[in-house]
Amino acid sequence: MAGTGSANGTGGMPGAGGTGSTGGAGGVGAAEVRERARALLAACPPRTTGRRDFLRARFDAGLAWVHFPAGLGGLDAPRALQAVADAELAAAGAPDNDPRRIGIGLGMAAPTILAYGTPEQRARFLRPLWTGEEVWCQLFSEPGAGSDLAGLRTRAVRDGGDWVVDGQKVWTSSAHTARWAILIARTDPDVPKHRGITYFVCDMTDPGVEVRPLRQITGEAEFNEVFLTGVRIPDAHRLGAVGDGWRVAQATLMNERVAIGGGSAVPRESGMVGPVAATWRERPELRTPELHDRLLRLWVDAEVARLTAERVRQQMAVGTPGPEGSGLKLSMARLNQQLSGLEVELLGEQGLRYGDWTMVRPGSVDFYGRDAGYRYLRAKGNSIEGGTSEILRNIVAERVLGLPAEPRTDKDVPWKDLPR
Repeated sequence: MAGTGSANGTGGMPGAGGTGSTGGAGGVGAAEVRERARALLAACPPRTTGRRDFLRARFDAGLAWVHFPAGLGGLDAPRALQAVADAELAAAGAPDNDPRRIGIGLGMAAPTILAYGTPEQRARFLRPLWTGEEVWCQLFSEPGAGSDLAGLRTRAVRDGGDWVVDGQKVWTSSAHTARWAILIARTDPDVPKHRGITYFVCDMTDPGVEVRPLRQITGEAEFNEVFLTGVRIPDAHRLGAVGDGWRVAQATLMNERVAIGGGSAVPRESGMVGPVAATWRERPELRTPELHDRLLRLWVDAEVARLTAERVRQQMAVGTPGPEGSGLKLSMARLNQQLSGLEVELLGEQGLRYGDWTMVRPGSVDFYGRDAGYRYLRAKGNSIEGGTSEILRNIVAERVLGLPAEPRTDKDVPWKDLPR
């Protein structure tokens, strides 16, 4: 599914799950974080240090994700101190790691690797992921397994010390620029679908990986379909136990939904409500009482969503993202679609213009850029990517409201016996 660049500053979303992080066990305080940031700036002045060299040094100083373990970009510090490090470095003109371009790695791969990776995997992958030297993508959804992700058909068969993977994935953001992918595949068709899945790290440069663009309604192709033919993955690139991939994937998905729905602290009127409110203020001749009422209602909804996201971020400091992230992502999709529709109506004939419908393959996802027509079209995908709104409503109903679960007749049936 699509990832986002909603990670804040250079600290980003990694560890959004809190899973595997110590959350401040080392007793590090704000003064020490500032001292470390100033020592980094003294040793590597941003004006005379290459961008990549500075980012590597920042990671090694523990100022990438301060709540991560020492040696893995962190200080075992409370998550809230990330803002202290970010502010100190930003004030000195330090470069960031272009979080929009590497949002999938930051928001999904990193917390999963931290939670389920071996020490060797953490040491190998986290540093170049954070510095942006290696871009990541997510190979989860398939043509016949989107909302029902556990029904996936991509197979991984053990062959000595490797796994041989064959199958097809779809809606893969950044696959055309990615070096690595987080991948789930079926390793045991003889057990129920949720129990026969294993989680891997896939090398996107393997000759058996083919990436094809999927052109969207916006004209561009930020998504791709990916064909896997005889792709060999060493067992050392498996995350979690064989057959336990569904549990590992849930950690990834919960982090994804928080990242899309509200992964970073944002000021008032951020996101889709910003350009709509700006148009309202700048173009008084466009106003009508009916549009005014609609804008006020949506503005309040957007502010409620922003404050709710802040509360969820505070909860994440002491635990793993839960179903609240699904609620945030569900709210974001609805608001984006209603606000972008209101913007087009507000602009009248001008809102029908579309700046450029050329085939491009962007290196990052942009929900809010370009013009009103782009925002209106791009928002249509918000209710699909990162979990469809229908599935998220089920999650909220069952796990937040405690309503009865939908009947699932296939829950205990071996995957190979399911109708397809």
